[in-house]
Amino acid sequence: MDKLIWWIFAGTSGGPNRARIVKALNKRPYNANQLAEKLNLNYSTIRHHLKILTDNQMITSSGENKYGNMYFLSAKMEENYNILSEILKELS
Repeated sequence: MDKLIWWIFAGTSGGPNRARIVKALNKRPYNANQLAEKLNLNYSTIRHHLKILTDNQMITSSGENKYGNMYFLSAKMEENYNILSEILKELS
């Protein structure tokens, strides 16, 4: 999983925004609109990153692509959150 985490958060241009999303979701669940407001990002940008994170099993949602779905860290991401923290420290 650590290679995938490196690629998702450090190997692509959207990595910093995906890291911000995961850090926010580590504190509490949010829906896409709440994340857009909290992180001051465009709603469509948030949706794009949520899809990537969901497709790579880093986050999960409360439903099937409905407006207002709440997003949570997946069990895999919770187990490997320390790897993300180490990567972010190394990148700073």
